[in-house]
Amino acid sequence: MADADRRALGRLFNEVPELYDRVRPGYPDTLFADLFNVTGMGVGPRVLEVGCGTGQATRSLAALGCSVTAVEPGAGMAALARQRLAAFDDVTVETSTFEEWDDRGARFDVLVAASAWHWVDPSTGWPRAHGVLRPGGWMALLGHVVVRRPGEPEVYAETADLHELFSPGNPDWGHPPPEDDVRGTDDGWGLVEDPGGLFGPTIVRWYPTVQWFDGDGFADLLRSLSPYRRLDHDVREPLLDAVAGRIRTRMGDRAARRYLSVLRVGQRAERAPGMTATW
Repeated sequence: MADADRRALGRLFNEVPELYDRVRPGYPDTLFADLFNVTGMGVGPRVLEVGCGTGQATRSLAALGCSVTAVEPGAGMAALARQRLAAFDDVTVETSTFEEWDDRGARFDVLVAASAWHWVDPSTGWPRAHGVLRPGGWMALLGHVVVRRPGEPEVYAETADLHELFSPGNPDWGHPPPEDDVRGTDDGWGLVEDPGGLFGPTIVRWYPTVQWFDGDGFADLLRSLSPYRRLDHDVREPLLDAVAGRIRTRMGDRAARRYLSVLRVGQRAERAPGMTATW
């Protein structure tokens, strides 16, 4: 994805920060407990969070005693994060892209990116992540993969005809993969570009989570997702109204959104010979 495309798509979330904060799934406590155990975080570790959004993961890190510097490019998202995190004295939210952020020479024990690293230009992001971590520091990518379970009603399966009716041929439409298939994808850093020799082998952990919605709530969730945010308003709103109606009539006004939340962790390696910073 070109850098301009990343920036344009990233701005879509800044249009609806309150909605994003209300409907997007958080991360289970066991994930953060595993992050502490795997990385050997001590007391008050220094954490850099890239793309903090409205501060969902930041709150969990701060509650566990981390000193967090959070970087968020969306001004609206960053402002809401500051409100949500005002009770924590050791959290700072700075408005910037990671690529352009002024680190002022700071070095961190762990870099965390929660559902955000794919928005970072990998040619700049990976070397910069290596550079802002202390020797022996850790990179941690958190995310969610939407999945389905055999035999359970699933919203896209019930609304595929509506998606094709309102936005035909859209490459973003498709069935979520089965949960068991996703659990078998433990290699590397997932769908983002590989960092080469900058970080050691990844440790991967999966955590099943679920959200339940009525029809209107599920439509609000979809309004917070990039495939729907980039639709024209006159396409998106009729589509989501139809999806909400289908959930009410075919699914008893109760729909599950199942995820496998994932933690991918790798330790900072020594810089590869001949590698230079690109920022």
